[in-house]
Amino acid sequence: MLACRQVSKSYRTERGLVTAVAGIDLDVPAGRFAAIIGRSGSGKSTLMAMIGGLSRPSGGTVEVGGTDVWRLSDNALAAFRNEKVGYVFQFASLLPTLRLIDNVALPAMLGRRHGASGTYARAAALLERMGLGRYLDAYPAEISAGEQRRAAIARALINDPALLLADEPTSDLDEQTEIEIMDVLRTVNREVGTTLILVTHNLALAEQAQQIVHIANGALVA
Repeated sequence: MLACRQVSKSYRTERGLVTAVAGIDLDVPAGRFAAIIGRSGSGKSTLMAMIGGLSRPSGGTVEVGGTDVWRLSDNALAAFRNEKVGYVFQFASLLPTLRLIDNVALPAMLGRRHGASGTYARAAALLERMGLGRYLDAYPAEISAGEQRRAAIARALINDPALLLADEPTSDLDEQTEIEIMDVLRTVNREVGTTLILVTHNLALAEQAQQIVHIANGALVA
């Protein structure tokens, strides 16, 4: 599913060149649950952004499902992000003026892959699966932080992505809600077969994965 070869990312700053990721090789087979772990500033989120087509590498290649991501045109890259990859970030980032069902349906409506009725039926089914069936018409401010995160997972799954990227999805949640969100992510990985890559600084969460990747100072730790 994922093949990174000598992926690197550097930034020019007033202090000179800063290397966030330094020549990483990484393979994650289809259907696997992998965790990328490291301290804050280690480069793990930068690597995740390059994998997901959000931040262009300074060097190296990223292949997802056989597609060389950073050789795509801008339009093809936008379609890749919309159709092939689901994102769950540290904050739910739901649009506050849209109902939950609208938030979940939005990526599919933008992609125009299915009609509105089919898209909204799938959005409702996903929210139901996340235990949010009674909140279809609710606005984000009307539900808890954990419920917002579940809605964000539903939104990430609306286009049936082959790859689900979760960047610190539980860091601001209480312990019980963290357990519930991790249960949802593991269920999606196990029952649907979606490849899951989790970025975390929490070793206890990482130990639930089938594959653990340690990063420090932008490089893999053997």
